[in-house]
Amino acid sequence: MNRYTILVYTENFIGILNRITIIFTRRGINIDALTASESRLDGIHKITIEVTVTDEQIIQLSKQIEKVVDVIKVYYFMDDEVVYQEIALYKIPIESLDPGLERVIRQFNAHIIAAEKEFVVLEFTGHKEDTQALLEILKPFNLLEFSRSGRVAIAKPKFSITEYLNNQT
Repeated sequence: MNRYTILVYTENFIGILNRITIIFTRRGINIDALTASESRLDGIHKITIEVTVTDEQIIQLSKQIEKVVDVIKVYYFMDDEVVYQEIALYKIPIESLDPGLERVIRQFNAHIIAAEKEFVVLEFTGHKEDTQALLEILKPFNLLEFSRSGRVAIAKPKFSITEYLNNQT
């Protein structure tokens, strides 16, 4: 089993996530992370899916996703073929602020992005293992809340959805 990042480019965004996730559900495959956003092209959205599957499964998944109406193109990559990050937010009570916490914040190069009367919110960007490591360290500081995004990724191989679209006409 390998960890893959699937990049799905789609025109119409309404209902597309449901149609794509059904493909995984029917095969009993867990989606480790999923993010969706606009692409650099107007009207085209990019869905990033992180999965742990066999080489055969990733090929079949990609083919099946490409059959979904409104999907333009699907690409898949192994972890070493993408640049990726996740963002994590940590909410900590103000009374937990002390020199020990300050050292942790500096060590991880995290940032305080909100300071309220009763709490502060830290932001940290990294791989899942990194954001998880910081989570474990912050738990003794009476962590109030934690939220982590899915993977945001860009492929290392040179390709462009624009080139693909131009070749289709």
